[in-house]
Amino acid sequence: MNETDRIVDTLKRALKSRGITYAALAAQIGLSEASIKRIFSQRTLTLARLESICGALNLTVQEVTRLAGGGSGDAAGGVDTLTEAQEAALAADPQLLACFHLLANGHTPREVATALQADAKALRRWLSRLDALGLLALQPKQRVRLRVGSAINWRRNGPVRRLYEQQVREEFLRGDFTAAGESLQFRSAELSEPSRQIMQRRIDRLVAEFADLAELDRRLPGRDKRSTGMLIALRPWVLSMFRSLLKR
Repeated sequence: MNETDRIVDTLKRALKSRGITYAALAAQIGLSEASIKRIFSQRTLTLARLESICGALNLTVQEVTRLAGGGSGDAAGGVDTLTEAQEAALAADPQLLACFHLLANGHTPREVATALQADAKALRRWLSRLDALGLLALQPKQRVRLRVGSAINWRRNGPVRRLYEQQVREEFLRGDFTAAGESLQFRSAELSEPSRQIMQRRIDRLVAEFADLAELDRRLPGRDKRSTGMLIALRPWVLSMFRSLLKR
């Protein structure tokens, strides 16, 4: 797949995540629906058209090309693993961690202050601390430029997971997963090692897609998105009841 194909595929994912049809996109950028379909099907994407489509999606060309490349970014965001020291600083201060989480998901400093019921002094302290940790770059008028992606890959035995993982597991699985927008699927079967490896690769792709969608949706206003958790697990396993019967 060449670069143009990857960019077009990324734009398609962005359209789907925002619920924007070809007809709606065409109306926004002043083209016919047939022209939009032709651009996407034939991959005839000029720079001017790319800028127009990105503008309609509230994305920059840099963000789209970085996501299409599949690599981690730098100052534009995209780093999804923090250092041990960065994680330790966040784990030590729940308010700082909450501030960072909201900012990483596209909330403005003003929205963060409102959500956490913080005064201007507390907000400045958090932003300065996150800047010192290298997680964001402070700009004039309390604007920020994130240096990380939206979906952080916390270290397996790092400070944040050691502190919160048990709580996350218990709270996440406490619901019955019957409400709209909720899903819990469980399957158990005997698989060969090649089949298990296929499943693992598909899980890895799904996790990567979740991170991509989070990055695409970062700029959406808060009213158009909800905090969403995804738990995926795969391991050799036998139900304890079966295990005891097999031993007998």
